[in-house]
Amino acid sequence: ILQKREISDLLPVPCLHLSSIDLPVPFYYDRYVRSNPTSPEIIELAQVEFDYDGIRISGASTDKIITRCIGSELLHIVRNTDVEQRFLDDFVDVGFVPSQLYDQHLGKKYPDGFVLDDEDEGWIDFCLYDLPELRATGWRVDMDANFRFNFAKVEDWTVTVEEGGGNDWFGLELGIQVDGHAVNLLPVLLNMIRQFPEQLTVEALAKMADGNQDIIGHLPDGRLLLLPSSRVRGILSVLVELYDKDANPERFELSLVQAARLAELDDAATGLRWMGGERLRALGKKLREFEGIQPVAPPLGLKAELRGYQQEGLNWLQFLRAYDLAGILADDMGLGKTVQALAHILLEKESGRLNRPCLVVAPTSLMFNWQREAERFAPMLRVLVLQGLSRKQHFESIGDYDLVLTTYPLLLRDKDVLTEQEFYYLILDEAHIIKNPKSQATRIVHQIKARHRLALTGTPLENHLGELWTLFHFLLPGLLGDDKSFRKLFRTPIEKQGNNERRSLLVRRIAPFLLRRTKAQVVRELPPKTEIVRYCQLDGTQRDLYEAIRIAMHEKVRQEIDKKGVNRSQIVILDALLKLRQVCCDPRLLKLPTAKRVDQSAKLELLMSLLPDMLGEGRRILLFSQFTSMLTLIELELARHGLVYVKLTGDTIDRATPVNRFQDGEVSLFLISLKAGGVGLNLTAADTVIHYDPWWNPAAENQATDRAHRIGQENPVFVYKLITEGTVEEKIISMQGRKRDLAQGVLEDGGEVSAPMTAEDLTMLFEPLG
Repeated sequence: ILQKREISDLLPVPCLHLSSIDLPVPFYYDRYVRSNPTSPEIIELAQVEFDYDGIRISGASTDKIITRCIGSELLHIVRNTDVEQRFLDDFVDVGFVPSQLYDQHLGKKYPDGFVLDDEDEGWIDFCLYDLPELRATGWRVDMDANFRFNFAKVEDWTVTVEEGGGNDWFGLELGIQVDGHAVNLLPVLLNMIRQFPEQLTVEALAKMADGNQDIIGHLPDGRLLLLPSSRVRGILSVLVELYDKDANPERFELSLVQAARLAELDDAATGLRWMGGERLRALGKKLREFEGIQPVAPPLGLKAELRGYQQEGLNWLQFLRAYDLAGILADDMGLGKTVQALAHILLEKESGRLNRPCLVVAPTSLMFNWQREAERFAPMLRVLVLQGLSRKQHFESIGDYDLVLTTYPLLLRDKDVLTEQEFYYLILDEAHIIKNPKSQATRIVHQIKARHRLALTGTPLENHLGELWTLFHFLLPGLLGDDKSFRKLFRTPIEKQGNNERRSLLVRRIAPFLLRRTKAQVVRELPPKTEIVRYCQLDGTQRDLYEAIRIAMHEKVRQEIDKKGVNRSQIVILDALLKLRQVCCDPRLLKLPTAKRVDQSAKLELLMSLLPDMLGEGRRILLFSQFTSMLTLIELELARHGLVYVKLTGDTIDRATPVNRFQDGEVSLFLISLKAGGVGLNLTAADTVIHYDPWWNPAAENQATDRAHRIGQENPVFVYKLITEGTVEEKIISMQGRKRDLAQGVLEDGGEVSAPMTAEDLTMLFEPLG
């Protein structure tokens, strides 16, 4: 016989069971089946029970008394419905709806169930924020293995760094500790990038506020992982740029600069525990504590007084060296990049850090300039010029010098010697020469071993952003990613889509590693420069010749593009445009019988109407043309007018004599081919520059103009551009503006971005005369 016993003083313990269930088609018929007649619905369900000393009863039960047979006793447990109701009220206040109110079919099968109207977002908020509070008030919670919102608790965060064989690459592993087990976080983060490419962009991560936009990832066992933005935003920003679906998901190879961007994150703020990589962490600490570039005293042995901006350049170069970084000194031509570099090298020597030679690679025309300026400004430096056949006898003693000078053409011949030697600095002057990543010179400079690298160029970007990538790939591999990722992240959005947000991001990325001062910024040390465009019209037989060639060549170009497309028709396009430009300059440049019969040249007439008056006023003139044959025709006219001149082309062997005659005032007119005089000349005696014909690349024209517009010039400089109206030349001027906008938009923040040349541009170039 069972003994009856009534218990009325037990307090209920609320219990919550969470699960994810598949609902067959009959459920949710009204709201679901019509759009998905065969698919099941997955829904999260919360079931409430109350525990009375180990005996549980459904929260949906209406029984006032719980009857259970325990051993020889028949227990009657009186439910405390008031306490139960208070627990239920707190639970419902979170936003739960009883299953029978949500859907009648669901309510019949799960009468003690509750659901959330807000579905996924509601469950995430509940599990992260409300569930801990319920537990704190006495609720017991258990979850089915299939519950989709089971968040794992992270106990520790670690970063393991392994230095690679070289000095500039690191292996990086990210780990977390969950339930006492180590979990590799990289696959979790990469899976997020793969699943949400639109939400996890560089721009979105940059805008993410610390602590306010936590990210949720999925562990391999199905549990969720809450990733605070303060910890993973910096990591994700690097991974997004490096993301490659074929990459190793367990371990990443990062360059020094990329890894340092992670290492500079404050350990206290991120909670990351670093293991290994002491050199990397030291750099990260330096970057984290960076308070600005500190001024340095110029070297004692420098035989020059640095101008203010040149001292700032020296400070910047010292900053790069101290942080094991590299950069581009991109001052306008004539602002003294060479003397800043020499001051930097001399300071390294005086400090005792210069324990290996510095190698400077420069155009052949600048060898004498480097040697002369080193002797003049830094006579303490031991300088070796590797040039000519006698250079080979000095190969064995390269290590005995402070400064070794060589040329780009000699890189291939002396490759074995230069790549065997270890240098303290590798400096590329006129570094835009290596803008083609596939050229032999570019490949060789990558192989030369040097502790530090520096690029000097007034035109780090001339035609497209790929040139800028090539320079930084040499200086700081990984800063802008590989060529493929750079094209995806920056070049295509900026050049083709005009994305100024990406342009600004690129500007910020390269800003610490590129120092550029324009003449306008140091205007007190330079005279003003005035640009004047003078137009002329084609008339008579010259106009007829232009139109005949334009029509014929336009048809030829169209046919070629139809067969091969624009990119594979470059030879035909350039040949057609060349012929039109030659007609504009002088029909005699064309090797055609019909052209020889044309005795008109509107532009030559314009030039000869200007020169006598200019020379009569005492002007000192540099006259540039791309066509040496055009300079020959101009010479004939000058002789006819009795005007004295000197000339410099690629065929000139003795360059010094015409330069000295002009600089000394013996001659006031200097004819120069654009390529021969674009770099390496200092002609401050000039106050007038004439560009007889426009060039596609405004940077090439500007370099020529800068022969006169340099530090030391005491007179205002006037720049004349001679253009035939309505012709291909006028279209070139328009396209020059777009290339200039592209360069300024990246090198100088605040510029709008223009797209590169398109098929429509070709149509414009072949438009008929008005």
